[in-house]
Amino acid sequence: MSEIGTIFDIRQLSVFDGPGIRTTVFLKGCPLRCMWCHNPEGLSYKPQLMRSGNGCLHCGKCRDACSHPDTCVLCGSCVRACPKNLIRICGEEVTAEWLAGHLLKDKDYLEQVGGGITFSGGEPLGQPRFLLECLERLGDVHTCIETSGYAQPELFEKAAGLLDYVIMDLKLMDGEKHRHYTGFDNEPVLMNLEYLKQSGQAFRIRIPVIPGVNDDRENYERTAAALAGARNLDVVELLPYHVTAGAKYSMVGMEYSPEFDEGQEPELDMSVFERAGIPCRRI
Repeated sequence: MSEIGTIFDIRQLSVFDGPGIRTTVFLKGCPLRCMWCHNPEGLSYKPQLMRSGNGCLHCGKCRDACSHPDTCVLCGSCVRACPKNLIRICGEEVTAEWLAGHLLKDKDYLEQVGGGITFSGGEPLGQPRFLLECLERLGDVHTCIETSGYAQPELFEKAAGLLDYVIMDLKLMDGEKHRHYTGFDNEPVLMNLEYLKQSGQAFRIRIPVIPGVNDDRENYERTAAALAGARNLDVVELLPYHVTAGAKYSMVGMEYSPEFDEGQEPELDMSVFERAGIPCRRI
């Protein structure tokens, strides 16, 4: 029987999610709780209701339609009742067999444009059996993963063996700071980075640059030192924090209260990597 997983988006014509033009699948669920996360709908592993307050008429039609006002069962009655289409269910359970079949419909086109299929999230390694079955079913299609690197080394290595390319975040090199800002230590991330460096697997590093958190010279230098000698590293990408990151939190009933100055521009220091002979760019 095919594994069941939960996805919350399939985005075609993606150009920042790996080589070429790609189809990106977003899996729900993430073990980390990064203070700057811009996809809060990807944190929970389960489907959930999303409500936009912008444009709400406060007409009460969603409440009138609901037959379970005390406990949401995701029946979809409020979704259908909203006259402004401001409510939706985020997350859909699908089988790996269905998803692979759906993605393979674009196989010929993706091959022609030098692209492929990327799994993102959330954290795609958070649904390991589903992800691994999808990768196996996709066969010779170029596959990529966008990951925090926070996973058991055995799982990370098994997934990497089925992939053509890896995009991995490096948020903070200091373990204590990583624990404070993401909720967990970075030891598994650094172990998996070492595996990537030694494996010969093609990869790139992406750094979400957060003002006052990881945009200091020390973190850049420690990151460059950790990447030194990685001949299979394509590029380091600096992804600056954007003030719209917290816009979706209220839609899933969460509060956004980061411990950094959102109005401050992050320092994007590419020179540290360039001096170390590591290609670097802003995205």
